[in-house]
Amino acid sequence: MHEYKIQQVSGTTGFCFTIEKTSLRYYNEKMSFLILKAEIYYLSVQKTKLKGGDKIMSRYTGPSWKVSRRLGISLSGTGKELEKRPYAPGQHGPNQRKKLSEYGLQLQEKQKLRHMFGMTERQFKNVFVKAGKLKGLHGENFMILLETRLDNLVYRLGLARTRRGARQLVNHGHVLVDGKRVDIPSFSVKPGQVISLREKSQSLAVVQEAIEVNNFVPDYLSFDADKKEGTFVRLPERSELSAEIQEQLIVEFYSR
Repeated sequence: MHEYKIQQVSGTTGFCFTIEKTSLRYYNEKMSFLILKAEIYYLSVQKTKLKGGDKIMSRYTGPSWKVSRRLGISLSGTGKELEKRPYAPGQHGPNQRKKLSEYGLQLQEKQKLRHMFGMTERQFKNVFVKAGKLKGLHGENFMILLETRLDNLVYRLGLARTRRGARQLVNHGHVLVDGKRVDIPSFSVKPGQVISLREKSQSLAVVQEAIEVNNFVPDYLSFDADKKEGTFVRLPERSELSAEIQEQLIVEFYSR
């Protein structure tokens, strides 16, 4: 009894053919066909994993404080990351005197905003391209589109202490938009729409704690703490958004 296996594994995709033979000569052609079929399937998997020449990368889920210190900005919005050690991580962090090139400054600014919203490079660039099709300044439109994301507005309303926490609330189905459950963090909220929590979710300890700590809601939002719901009144102006970001550098980065 002869047993032959062909196995190709790529990432999380694997496939295996097993054939038991009593006569190697009889099944020789069949084995050649299966090898060819396996190779074709393997190449097709690689092609779907590589689209447009870019590797599909997952969202960064590592330590955010290290990234904050590397970029010199508080990604959580609390400022705690830079209180004790306001310098880059690593043993040479306090003594680094490296001067960034023009490209380095542009890349750093892009990374600041991308990590601030917790987006992948592909998501980030897609929003940038969409902003370029709107009337007005490209950079300002880009910042405004990012601000209308559902997870960001949940954070701005004070229902979560960080954007990561807001993303989790949305992903787990705790958030409603106009009374309908939306579990997509990147959902673009339109002016006039109401953001609220499910009745069972209003008593969550993390929500109660976030509301107690929060003491500021932007003018383009209205919030009712008793009902735990807010309204996206209007699109924000550039002066109401983060002053730490120089969006023109991001426009220059993608315009190279």
